[in-house]
Amino acid sequence: MAAETRPQFAIQPHPEPISKGERDALLANPGFGRIFTDHMAIVRWTEEGGWQDARIEARHPLSIDPACAVLHYAQEIFEGLKAYRDAEGGISLFRPEENARRFRASAERLAMPPVPEELFLEALNALIRTDADWVPDSQGASLYLRPFMFASETFLGVRPSLEYLFLVIASPVGAYFKPGKDAVTVWVSDDYTRAAPGGTGAAKCGGNYAASLIAQAEASRHGCDQVVFLDAAEHRWVEELGGMNIFFVFDDGSLRTPPLSGTILPGITRDSIMQIARAAGTEVREVPYAIDQWRADAASGHLREVFACGTAAVIAPIGEIRSSKGNFPIGDGGCGPVTGELRNTLVGIQRGNIADPYGWVKTVV
Repeated sequence: MAAETRPQFAIQPHPEPISKGERDALLANPGFGRIFTDHMAIVRWTEEGGWQDARIEARHPLSIDPACAVLHYAQEIFEGLKAYRDAEGGISLFRPEENARRFRASAERLAMPPVPEELFLEALNALIRTDADWVPDSQGASLYLRPFMFASETFLGVRPSLEYLFLVIASPVGAYFKPGKDAVTVWVSDDYTRAAPGGTGAAKCGGNYAASLIAQAEASRHGCDQVVFLDAAEHRWVEELGGMNIFFVFDDGSLRTPPLSGTILPGITRDSIMQIARAAGTEVREVPYAIDQWRADAASGHLREVFACGTAAVIAPIGEIRSSKGNFPIGDGGCGPVTGELRNTLVGIQRGNIADPYGWVKTVV
């Protein structure tokens, strides 16, 4: 598809959309990932025809054959981003082109056809315009968008599929973590790793998350909100949480985060935080950080704050670390001033309450 040609989505309105009264009731307390809008975007790819049949249609269950390739060989990728409603009622996206680029990189890693950036962005925009009434305007709420693609060919055999479906669904959401908590607690996994060198750690694919679920369940048994993974080779270096990147704040005001090395997802929120911090004159280092050093720095007071970041939670302060070797707090166990300021700045830009000097916010409606 030529870059200068804007993809055209056929709009097939839902014959029986949810009523305004029912929709308003759902939006009053949406939770996270539990309710969905009326429509979805869908595009088909075949080896012979390329990308085709782009349309917005009523959200409905998919019908796939028991021999569908994704069920057996897990060729599947996804993205996550949010649409925000501003004070004037407009709707915008935050750095959607970065999601498009990461989606492309994930596709290439899993031997899938890359979705053209223009097609990816128009799928988002067309769905948002169709379901604009589903974008919440309440404090802290947004419309979570889930683009995903999977191998849809019916066959058994270890090779890349010759057919794929690319879809976007949308879900109004509130806070990711339970409200009322100043900070989250994380569990350090001794037995499991999220990714290994040469693997799919830098791709946003379902297999990475499936592999993390047993460790997340272990974290839950220890009363923790999330799990933090160490590297696969030495089981010494901090990498990332089950679904979020991690930052450390020191007593000299500097920030530190594990470097991207092929085993860590290149988070868009992560990159945004680094740009905001550096623009404010803060030193940000992308260097390895050992779990033993983390414990020692927390005990000495050299480490003042720790936070996780990602699209769903934005920025989540970490107040306590638990592990088989003992527990230790971070600072006073709450949200530190640097974490709070970064979160306020980032959320302010995303929601249009703070000027956007980076050109990150893209108006849809």
